[in-house]
Amino acid sequence: MKVTHSPKGMETLRHFLLDICGVEAGWKMEDVMEEEIKVIRGMVGPQDHVICALSGGVDSTVAATLVHKAIGERLHCIFVDNGLLRYKEQERVMETFEKDLHLPVTCVDASVRFLSELKGVTDPEKKRKIIGKEFISVFDAFAHELEQKLGKKPTYLVQGTLYPDVIESCPPPGSGKTHSHTIKSHHNVGGLPKDMKLKLIEPLKLLFKDEVRELGKILDVPVSFLKRHPFPGPGLAVRIPGDVTQGNALDILRQVDEIFIQAIKDAGIYDDIWQAFAVFLPVKTTGVQGDQRTHSNAVALRAVTSQDGMTADWYYFEHKFLDDVSRKICNSVRGVNRVCLDVTSKPPSTIEWE
Repeated sequence: MKVTHSPKGMETLRHFLLDICGVEAGWKMEDVMEEEIKVIRGMVGPQDHVICALSGGVDSTVAATLVHKAIGERLHCIFVDNGLLRYKEQERVMETFEKDLHLPVTCVDASVRFLSELKGVTDPEKKRKIIGKEFISVFDAFAHELEQKLGKKPTYLVQGTLYPDVIESCPPPGSGKTHSHTIKSHHNVGGLPKDMKLKLIEPLKLLFKDEVRELGKILDVPVSFLKRHPFPGPGLAVRIPGDVTQGNALDILRQVDEIFIQAIKDAGIYDDIWQAFAVFLPVKTTGVQGDQRTHSNAVALRAVTSQDGMTADWYYFEHKFLDDVSRKICNSVRGVNRVCLDVTSKPPSTIEWE
């Protein structure tokens, strides 16, 4: 299959489908919305209640809004602060959920629980599995509380899984394991226990990110929210190689990431970038700050352009922008004395570092 890295890839696909195969281009996002609403109503009984795992990202928010439109107040959303969120993320997303989207959301602070389980863990795959397992445990506990309150146990869990997540997390049915089997096991579809008591609803699993944003517009999700860059399910855990609880890595990373993203917004290039973020590097480097020699942390900046997240190219910043951001980070964030830039495309690398 042609992808964006192939010369005239989209033109080739369009010619094959429309001109050679005679497929009619009559597909509309409104039809997808209506069809998914029918599917959800057909799946969820008239007395059933549903839990939605809200991450604060575009995917889960659009999924929640769609399910809310389908079943109304029988949807119960939960936002989990796992201690791996960005700077002031909890406050910002909860305000959007309550004031703009009017979604029924309960915020659960489980940061101590998650970080305790992750302490000392350095293997990337093990970190993902721990995070997935803890999320499901929190959801199960939330479901139990709802059962006590409603007198009826919720039976479904909504997730904002997209088609690229499915491709990169699971092999095609009947094909056995392929190279894509563990590319993204840290995402929504990874880390789910076999004995999970909640059945999954994944209304976006056949859509790509740009299609989800289009669906969100139809559902009246604020455009400013739909334009948010993707954020991984395990949060900052995949942006701190090694033990995420090492020193003050999380605090440092949050500050660096906030400076980087705000600079991108101030420069007016946020919408030109698919995803941008900072990475905490588990190394110490020698530097000079003021009149003193330092032995502090290094961080990396990454920004990519993409259409669907399946492939990506690194974003070409102006030198002046990089110079300003680097200076501001080193001058503002205590414990950082070196800033690096990731200039690798996908493939060969993934967008996230772990």
